[in-house]
Amino acid sequence: MTITTQAELAGMQRAGQVVAETLRTLQAAVRPGVTLAELDALAGAVFARYGAQSAPRMTYGAPVNVFISVNDDIVHGLPTTVPIRGGDVVSIDVTPYLDGFIADAAVTVAVPPASPVALRLIDCAEAAFGAAMRVARAGRPVNVIGQAVETEVRRRGFQVLRELTGHGVGRAIHEEPTVVAQPHNRQRLCEGLVIAVEPLISAGRSPLTRTRPDGWTIRTRDGGLAAHFGHTVMMTAGRPLILTA
Repeated sequence: MTITTQAELAGMQRAGQVVAETLRTLQAAVRPGVTLAELDALAGAVFARYGAQSAPRMTYGAPVNVFISVNDDIVHGLPTTVPIRGGDVVSIDVTPYLDGFIADAAVTVAVPPASPVALRLIDCAEAAFGAAMRVARAGRPVNVIGQAVETEVRRRGFQVLRELTGHGVGRAIHEEPTVVAQPHNRQRLCEGLVIAVEPLISAGRSPLTRTRPDGWTIRTRDGGLAAHFGHTVMMTAGRPLILTA
């Protein structure tokens, strides 16, 4: 969506507040022995306090409040009763609907004792988001965001999973534009445009993905560890306004 009024901005900020609190709550709860289903229940409790609902459940019929993906699972992981183990890499993707607005953000947590590769991968995903924020400005092409992400990720020796992209968000989960590095896409960012910028990267050699038999969970094709980090942001003439921080 493109925000044109203060009421729309306030609505997106309220949805972003739900995202931020949910991510904080779940990050604090990630530890060995906790199940993904328990984390999902915590997310549901935060949503309920705000009167929010799961946008993936509303839109796609997902059987979850939030998606939680572990190790080589990248996105759309279904919370199960399998407990978290030491060394796991846990990605939490939160997308609530509140009063007509949808915000989207994700974070990846390394469970101690984490491997050096896992720590570098998570740091890379966050750095790639930061690189995108340094170039994303109203009036510039959309593809500068993807180019900045790819440059940072490749510099650090990892892979961008290009089958999965950032996207517009606000009134629906997935809106235009698609946020990728394709050079032929010269669509321009405009002031007030709301997008989810979310680097999805892997420590493996392949940039390709596959879907698990559950029909939801997308994993790396070669079993490489994955990390996911992102926020919903609004374009301005200067640095983007992060709505989910």
